[in-house]
Amino acid sequence: MAILRKVKDKLKKIVARGSRRKKEAPPAGKARAGRPERAVTPEGSGKETIGIRETVVERTKFSHPETQRPRRVIVEELPGYYGRDKIVLQVRDPWWLHSYWEVTAGTLEGIKARIGDRYWGSKRIVRVYDVSNIIFDGSNAHRFFDIEVGEANNWYIDTGGPGRSWCADIGLLLTNGEFITIARSNTVGTPLDGPSWITDEEWMVPEEMFARLYGMGFGFGRSSPVGKAWQESMKQALFSGALASPGITSVSSPGKHIPKARKFWLVVNTELIVYGATEPDAKVTVQGKDIALRPDGTFSLRFALPDGKQVIPVHATSNDGIDERTITPIVTKETR
Repeated sequence: MAILRKVKDKLKKIVARGSRRKKEAPPAGKARAGRPERAVTPEGSGKETIGIRETVVERTKFSHPETQRPRRVIVEELPGYYGRDKIVLQVRDPWWLHSYWEVTAGTLEGIKARIGDRYWGSKRIVRVYDVSNIIFDGSNAHRFFDIEVGEANNWYIDTGGPGRSWCADIGLLLTNGEFITIARSNTVGTPLDGPSWITDEEWMVPEEMFARLYGMGFGFGRSSPVGKAWQESMKQALFSGALASPGITSVSSPGKHIPKARKFWLVVNTELIVYGATEPDAKVTVQGKDIALRPDGTFSLRFALPDGKQVIPVHATSNDGIDERTITPIVTKETR
């Protein structure tokens, strides 16, 4: 009995001690101040397990950025309409243009309200203007032609000739011949279908400049001789073919050149020299450009002379502006 009582008392003490420890334990999720929380390690494992808090700290020591994949962009088609009246002209080749346009419903409704029943007999037209070498104001074109386009919104246009400038209108042609412009295009120029006929970058070259430039070309420097004897000798050398710049067969306008057939050949070159004289203090223009007179009032100019007609007006005005004189040489060249 005594032994059973002792065992019973020991069991009560063990139970009481266990309940007291449970009361003193901190709440879940809180660690003791100053001491890191450690997980319970099974006896005999020989390893220390890191607690929850230390695991979180350990993970934050290293950055693990997520790989950002580029978002797939779906290419959208260009809109068919932009909601404004417009016509665009563009070059395809020396003979053909391409044009596209847009006419809004609001614009057509406005024209209907303005012209009434005449609208129903009208035709939608692209009017193409030849505006080569002019500032186009809508009424001064060299010529124009109309293309009936119906409900189309683009068109290929046969210009019938290369080397010209063009502009186009989109509009309505009424039964009485009246043309109502809705929009006007940009101006474009078609290229030539062959080599350019322009042989000189500068059309007018004074004799002094000609001598100086060619003197520099042959090593005489900026103070090249410009005396009459030197000019004559240079001309003879140039015209005889004794002198020529590398890659250039002539310093003047090219004429017909028959390719070498065996050892017989022929080259013909032409150029035009315009010279004159007036009062030394007069003002002289040639083809609308001012020229410098020599101290004695003389002047001379060298022109390229391609095939065709050349009009060269020479206008002189006295120093006081009272007297004026104009002389216009007209030269025509045809090579056969």
